[in-house]
Amino acid sequence: MQGFTRREAIGLLASGFCARAAAPQFGKGAVIRTVLKDIPPQELGGGATLFHEHMSLSPDFLPKFTKLLRAQNPQLPAPPAQPASPAGQTYFLEDLDLMVEEMRAASKEGVACLVDGGHPDMGRSLDFLKHLSMQSGMPIVASAGYYTQPFYPPEVATLSEDQIAQELTRQANTAPFGAFGEIGTWDEITPDERKVFRAVGKAHLATNLPIYTHTNFGKAALEQLDIFESVGVKPQRVCIGHVGGLIDPKVEVHKALCKRGAYVGFDRQGGPGDVRQVPMVMALIEAGYADNLLFASDFSNAAQLKRNGGPGYAKTVTVFVPKLKEAGAKEETLHGILVDNPRRFLAFAPKKAAR
Repeated sequence: MQGFTRREAIGLLASGFCARAAAPQFGKGAVIRTVLKDIPPQELGGGATLFHEHMSLSPDFLPKFTKLLRAQNPQLPAPPAQPASPAGQTYFLEDLDLMVEEMRAASKEGVACLVDGGHPDMGRSLDFLKHLSMQSGMPIVASAGYYTQPFYPPEVATLSEDQIAQELTRQANTAPFGAFGEIGTWDEITPDERKVFRAVGKAHLATNLPIYTHTNFGKAALEQLDIFESVGVKPQRVCIGHVGGLIDPKVEVHKALCKRGAYVGFDRQGGPGDVRQVPMVMALIEAGYADNLLFASDFSNAAQLKRNGGPGYAKTVTVFVPKLKEAGAKEETLHGILVDNPRRFLAFAPKKAAR
């Protein structure tokens, strides 16, 4: 089917809002921390918040990531080629003028806020995100943490769990981070990854920041949640990511995560994988777990930019959501997933004021 036009996307979000019986409730003092300022969750009620995208990465990150992904999953088809930056032009995730235009386009198509899933071990620049948000008007949530073992800085191997937790807490208390993420593992969780997960859990307890993760197509999803719970993290403050890649029509693992209270991330949307993920999302909605769903596209491919003829950063709203609607999802339900769920997930009561 055809994707939504800008008018249709905004109309869906507006009509869904009207259909919902009541707006979500947020705790006393709850804010969503963006790179520019803390904002009340109510301010993001007019559009979709996409909980896992990438607006800043170093040029060498994706080649390293792709090589690792292929090694872990040799059955995967070759990934689509990334358009090369023309001679003399900046890599697109370091091109401020280009990204400002992409953010403005996403805003016009119904996106109210984007969460950036990078951190320094992926080449994320916090200053770039600040300038991008300031010039485009798009609220952006930045994240703290460490990615996966192959990307860890050397000191992670020598620091203790508590030392890592203290460092993450320090970062969260001195910089405008609104979440811990994406915190990742691959097929089997390594000892250092387990240490980092426990440290992130302890840093969450010290700051209240929500946590979202990276899995290798859903592998180790339940174990990730087990580790967080082992240090006292409530599942309701965690989103287990990339579980849309765990293809199971019965969504057994997805249901198990939801039953425990966690969010599940369908966060690589708007492409050929939609045909397998739409039935799983519908199965979770029908099982009563719509309130546990978070959507995003994990955007990082230059071919998908508006400039290059792609759907841009709003593709979750304009490409994936129409397929759910065609499959029978109600507008009220879709509004809840796109607008209300991410606000509940991101909203937290700071233990220290932003600096």
